[in-house]
Amino acid sequence: MTPPLVKYGTEVEYRTHFERVYCLGSIFTFDAICVKFRRHHFNHCMFESTARDRIKDKFSMDRALRIDWIKATLEHPDAELYQGWDRDKKRHVADRRAAIIYENFVVVIRFVDDKKAEFVTAYHAGESIDKIKRGPKWK
Repeated sequence: MTPPLVKYGTEVEYRTHFERVYCLGSIFTFDAICVKFRRHHFNHCMFESTARDRIKDKFSMDRALRIDWIKATLEHPDAELYQGWDRDKKRHVADRRAAIIYENFVVVIRFVDDKKAEFVTAYHAGESIDKIKRGPKWK
């Protein structure tokens, strides 16, 4: 079952939620990986680029409504797992993992070691989901 959407009225309320749930709490994946979230990750995963130039300049209510899907995706044992894409190297890399379980919603983490990772991003992939799913499976 898809997690419920989180409905707040302001960006500040979503930021507070993100910091309380993700930055101050401990988030573990279904396979016992501790995922570290930092405050600046909010800007990356809750904003979009209006000019599609990598500059995230607009708060995305669509992304914010799915804020709790990040944790739910990481914890779900049936999530599909793929190697993440390194856009600078322009290739799949084994130290990044993309997890997908709810409506083409993708959560990417980067491994620091075997049991620790850092959150990279989360977003609704839309039509680009096929590109992700054509990539190599994670481990």
